[in-house]
Amino acid sequence: MNEDFVEFRRGVIAPLECIKEGWALIKDQYWLFFGISIVGILIGGAFAIVLMGPMMVGVFLCLQQRQRNQPVEFGTLFKGFELFVQGLVVTVLKFIPVFVLLIPYYIFLFGMMATMRSRQINSPDDANQFVFSLFGFEMVFGALMVIVSAVVEVFFMLAYPLVADKMISGFDAVKLSFRAARANLGGIVGLMLLNGLFSFLGVLCCFVGVYFYLPVAFASQAVAYRRIFPDTGTNFPAPPPPPGDWA
Repeated sequence: MNEDFVEFRRGVIAPLECIKEGWALIKDQYWLFFGISIVGILIGGAFAIVLMGPMMVGVFLCLQQRQRNQPVEFGTLFKGFELFVQGLVVTVLKFIPVFVLLIPYYIFLFGMMATMRSRQINSPDDANQFVFSLFGFEMVFGALMVIVSAVVEVFFMLAYPLVADKMISGFDAVKLSFRAARANLGGIVGLMLLNGLFSFLGVLCCFVGVYFYLPVAFASQAVAYRRIFPDTGTNFPAPPPPPGDWA
């Protein structure tokens, strides 16, 4: 299916409602989805670019089955490997902005190190100047990395659920995710901020709290996705609704 034929709704994301509905979606099977989320993140994170895609697609396959009132099994997580290439493409495209940002970072960092080796540091003032310069650079780069990562997360949020739901190509899923996220930008940013806040509160709870919130965060994204892309019961777009509600 081409992404140009997939319709989506605009301005339908209420962040707090998505989190409440996400919790309601999984609460009676919380430990199942906890296991699915943790295993998906651990396997995907251990092999980074290669397995993160199919693992995330598998997580959303499980959540979408739950939304359709279909039975969910732990093994459903690994059905993401049936869409391995699509998930891999999404992950590679998602990492490109970070890689692009890392190139000048390492060039500048190695340049500073080479300058330090070529110069003699004869006084505490010289050493302090170098340390402060390096610290300032790290602060600026860290802030830039946070901003870029946040923007990437917002515009890629719908890509994995799209692969799971519509089985379109990874490239088409990314393009459609960008279009739908732009049409629901305020709601998606709000949802990301709320999930980030609750995750941070989880970190404060001896760090482990963030893992217990993880399935709720994924479920809230699944709810947001389904609000933007209502389930038609098939992988084909529904008949056009009245003008004004859809993109």
